[in-house]
Amino acid sequence: QVQLVESGGGLVQAGGSLRLSCAASGRTFSRATMGWFRQAPGKEREFVGAISGSSSTYYADSVKGRFTIARDNAKNTVYLQMNSLKPDDTAVYYCAARERSYYSSSEYNYDYWGQGTQVTVSS
Repeated sequence: QVQLVESGGGLVQAGGSLRLSCAASGRTFSRATMGWFRQAPGKEREFVGAISGSSSTYYADSVKGRFTIARDNAKNTVYLQMNSLKPDDTAVYYCAARERSYYSSSEYNYDYWGQGTQVTVSS
């Protein structure tokens, strides 16, 4: 059974940093694309960034230069480092895995999802 478990969310002041982790179990995702999405209250879920099977990274314009995605295949874990956080970054953050090695920003192209972790940025 495939599971993705996010951790690392919490409350942080504007300008602060958080690092989210997504630990996968049930199979190896070393060649899969891993994505991060977020959903704020009353809004649709949106793409944050992704790391492809070849470890190329892609980011939404809203987080480019502030967020960084990395993967540790030995630990079957993906990370989302979030710096210079803003109140607009407040959302539930989801990790997702896509069987294909090339990236996609569409949530419909991801096959597995975590349960989400809350990130709240206070002003």
